Amino acid sequence: MDMAQDQSCFTVPLEESGVRFDVYCAKVLQKSFSRTKIKTLIELGSIRLNDKAVKSHAKISTGDVVTVAMPEEAPVPERGEAIAISVLYEDRDLIVVDKPAGMVVHPGCGNLNGTLVNALIYHSSSLSSIGDEQNRPGIVHRLDKDTSGVLVVAKNDSAHRILAEQFKTHEVKRAYWVIVKGIVQHDEMRSEEPLGRSLVNRKVVVIRHDDGKESVTNFRVIERFKKTTFLEARPETGRTHQIRVHLKGLGYPVLGDLTYGVASPFISRQALHARELGFRHPTSGKNLLFCSELPKDMIHLLESIKK
Repeated sequence: MDMAQDQSCFTVPLEESGVRFDVYCAKVLQKSFSRTKIKTLIELGSIRLNDKAVKSHAKISTGDVVTVAMPEEAPVPERGEAIAISVLYEDRDLIVVDKPAGMVVHPGCGNLNGTLVNALIYHSSSLSSIGDEQNRPGIVHRLDKDTSGVLVVAKNDSAHRILAEQFKTHEVKRAYWVIVKGIVQHDEMRSEEPLGRSLVNRKVVVIRHDDGKESVTNFRVIERFKKTTFLEARPETGRTHQIRVHLKGLGYPVLGDLTYGVASPFISRQALHARELGFRHPTSGKNLLFCSELPKDMIHLLESIKK
């Protein structure tokens, strides 16, 4: 992990011995971060105990060293880029786009240009400003770089807050199309495995029964083939990599997914597509539903499977 040069260290005093790691961090860092931010930084491995990533509930001892090293943040893009984007709907409050596979949603380390945010800045003079970081204007939710499909963007702060609350309370209706290895026997299945970051590799999400976050995905068979299955996935929660990790746990890895699934000669990215997105309009309150057609590479994959 690339760290900023500014780094803080704290040595645990005698009177704090036996205290939970997150409790101690909240005490010494209360002027710098909220409790929620501290929890996130511990999960990301940015706050470490004796130079090791540990769980929030780990107990500390006298003489232990707590290190805080913030990840470097990508600079805010100075201007938009004339990148073509497919707009499904737009009004004064929001933009609904059909994101292609291969496009990163917002700038980050290694991806400072060519992102959806760069395209949105060029496309619109009005985007919300209350994203997680300054380089995420308008971004209410995300899709992985190699996941295609429908995504909503907020054009003002009021719309952003209302849409974000709908995602938080699981009011948003989402459906994904995904192609997996193996023949799914049941017409419907469900995974409720809790998910969290791997302690070995923070970029990878794994099933964690110790302190993983609640995660629920429902699956329905669309079509079965000789060795693969075409599924619809409807996540009730919105954890990172949720659908891909749940399918791996169920024994049906996603085709083309080199992190959690299996490689395929017929597609060069994970066969996962955000098909539907439904939510209440932040101003009118009207229920909206947007759909994205299956992209060409997934159509090619299905045609190759059928042959």
